[in-house]
Amino acid sequence: MECRDVCKSFYEEIKDSRSWKNLFLGKKREVKAVHQISFQIRRNEVFGLLGPNGSGKSTLIRLLSTLLFPDRGQLTIFGHDVVRDQRQVRRFINRVSVEASFFKKLSAIENLRYAARIYGLNTSEGERKALSILRRLGMNEDKAQTSLENLSRGMQQKVAIARALMTSPTLLLLDEPTTGLDPKSKRDVQEYVEEVMETHDATIILTTHDMDEAERLCDRIAIIDHGKIVAMDTAEGLKKQIGTASMEEVFFRFTGKSWEDVLADENTE
Repeated sequence: MECRDVCKSFYEEIKDSRSWKNLFLGKKREVKAVHQISFQIRRNEVFGLLGPNGSGKSTLIRLLSTLLFPDRGQLTIFGHDVVRDQRQVRRFINRVSVEASFFKKLSAIENLRYAARIYGLNTSEGERKALSILRRLGMNEDKAQTSLENLSRGMQQKVAIARALMTSPTLLLLDEPTTGLDPKSKRDVQEYVEEVMETHDATIILTTHDMDEAERLCDRIAIIDHGKIVAMDTAEGLKKQIGTASMEEVFFRFTGKSWEDVLADENTE
C-alpha cells in the first residue's frame, strides 16, 4: 500500500460566538483532517496508527477503506487506485470498527450467514468458517444463536471480527478492535490477530488506544497529529529516538498529550 501526499479536508460552518443563540454566520472554515500524508506499507506487515482525538487517523482509515476519497494525492492498494479502482480495492479489504453495524434482532450466526451471502460465499461454508473463528475467540455455539442485542459489547466485537475474517481478506483494517473490551476478550482478540499474522497472507492496519497492544502486534507504528504523521518507526525505534522505555512517553513527546488525556477525550464523545 502506498499513500503519497494525500489530503482530505472538511468544511464546518462558523458560528457567532457573541450570540447566546450560537447562530451560524453563513461562512465555512476548512478543517484539514489529513494533510500531505505519505507512507508505504509492506505486504504482510502489521502497521499501527496512533493519534489523539481529532488527529486524522479515523479519516485515514476511511480513505483506505474507500468510504472517503482523497481531495489530493494518490492512494494505491496492491497497485489499484482507491478512486479509479474502488471495486477492485474493496475485494481485497475488510474492516473491523469500534462500532460495528449489525441487525441487532438477529442472532450472531444469522448475521454471519447474511454476510456470507453478501460476500458471495457458500452459506454453509461461510457459517462453518464463522463458527470456527468464534470458537477460537472463546464464543460457544449457544452464544452464536443469541440475538446481538442480548450479547455483551465484547461478544459483539468477536462477531464483527469473525465477519471480517471469514472472507480471508488480503488487507484487514482493524479500527480500535479491542476498545471497551474486558481483559479476557481483549487478550482473545490479540491472540487471534497474532494467529492470523502467522497463518494468513494478510496485511493489517491497526488503530488502537492500547500502547501495549500496539507494541505487541505492530511491526511499525505511525503517530499522527493534526492530520500529519509526526513520527514513524518500530516501537523500539521510536523509544530510542527520545531515549525512553515507555511508549506513553513517546506519544506525549510527539503529540503533547498524555495517553490518559486521549482516553478521557474519547470517553466524553
